[in-house]
Amino acid sequence: MMIRTLLLLIVFYLPLTVDAQVRLPQFFSDGMVLQRESEVRLWGWADAGQALTVTPSWDGKPYSTRADNKGRFEVTLHTPEAGGPYEITISPPQPPLGGEKGAYLTLSHPPLGGPGGAILRNVLIGEVWLCSGQSNMEMQMKGFKAQPVEGTTEELLNCNDAQLRLFTVKRHPSLTPADDVTGQWSEATSGSVRDFSATAYYFGRALRRQLGVPVGLISTSFGGSACEAWMKGDWLRDFPQVQQTITAADVQRLQQRCPTALYNGQLAPLVGYALRGAIWYQGEDNVPRYQYYASLLARMVQGWREEWQQGDFPFYYCQIAPYDYSLIDWQGSQYLREQQLKAETMIPNARMACLLDAGLRYGIHPRKKRQAGERLALLALAHTYQQKGLPDFATYASVEFRGDTAVVAFDRSKEWVYFEDGPTTGRNFEVAGADRVFHPAKAWVNRNRVYVRSSEVPKPVAVRYAFHDWVVGDLMHDGLPVSSFRTDNWE
Repeated sequence: MMIRTLLLLIVFYLPLTVDAQVRLPQFFSDGMVLQRESEVRLWGWADAGQALTVTPSWDGKPYSTRADNKGRFEVTLHTPEAGGPYEITISPPQPPLGGEKGAYLTLSHPPLGGPGGAILRNVLIGEVWLCSGQSNMEMQMKGFKAQPVEGTTEELLNCNDAQLRLFTVKRHPSLTPADDVTGQWSEATSGSVRDFSATAYYFGRALRRQLGVPVGLISTSFGGSACEAWMKGDWLRDFPQVQQTITAADVQRLQQRCPTALYNGQLAPLVGYALRGAIWYQGEDNVPRYQYYASLLARMVQGWREEWQQGDFPFYYCQIAPYDYSLIDWQGSQYLREQQLKAETMIPNARMACLLDAGLRYGIHPRKKRQAGERLALLALAHTYQQKGLPDFATYASVEFRGDTAVVAFDRSKEWVYFEDGPTTGRNFEVAGADRVFHPAKAWVNRNRVYVRSSEVPKPVAVRYAFHDWVVGDLMHDGLPVSSFRTDNWE
């Protein structure tokens, strides 16, 4: 009788001994940050047809899901207000004990991805931002070889913050969309910050200080990458200049400059991870192809938003900083900067951070990454988080010609613009007459108007400000530089 009972019990509980291998993408792991007060997707892989229960500790509510015939499962969790740390348990459904409704066996805590399920520990709820671009976004706090980041030593002495979490996606161009990335979440410490994007870190640090909630940053960047590399092939059909037939040999040869390669390898796996928004620092590689950059960037942002299905989430980006492009036999970066300024008018819920005063003549990787990150944070805090009293970037609005003087007006300038070294020291203005030959001009300020005149041009018809590869911007508003601009559209 005892043997029969024992055999029946073994048969009854046999399903509990079957291993359900659960695998999650590497960004769903211990230490991650999930977007607060949102519907957050969580997905992974298990045995085909495997039923699973996902239970977050913030509300104890079980969410049921089942892996499809390819083994992929997905569940949507409702996150609370900012807080943590929490745990999320992913496990097979637990059958009733002895057939009694409501009585369940308690599973032990298996390791992440191991038999029986997974547990995600030390999970925070807060603000999540995607950080992407090329080398100036990728540039770590430790800098590149013989190319330091300004202020690194001081920052590494003060950067410890358990509620600022960092995730860096390893470089991976790919011919086809990947389903995972390589990387891990880390708390902000001197060790992790040293190896993380300096621009992204300063952005996140500013949000932490102002918002007082956990912040998660996912950095997916690649030095020298083209904008086209971060886009799907379908989005590039409007751009006949871009090669459309991509092969494995193209990816191997072009790497980060191969169209679609970085979207496939470093962005596609992240699609669906709930975000507040994205920041972007890219454009240097597109200088030789500046003519259509504004349209290209607008299409990229549209595509990202279509994929994420979170509406027009915020997109803030850096205007590339000045650099002497003749050092690499290029020229015309002022036209790329112009295209970036134009993109503001083409992309909903997007703004540009100007870096015209933060370049480096002999280096394409400026040291002033704090300015880049904090200016992106200014935009996010003012426009996404609706904080009042923050400065804004003034932009060129219009010009009026009065005899021998051009009068330039600006938008977003509450009361005045000014020159960094005094009211009559403007050194970056030029004017041209009908002959289209530009001459250096004198400039002075009256409130939010700049008056420009040159003795060489008795009747000006066009004005340009800082419209060269290398400049040091000196026209300011509220402590922030005004972008380079021109009033003409001459080739």
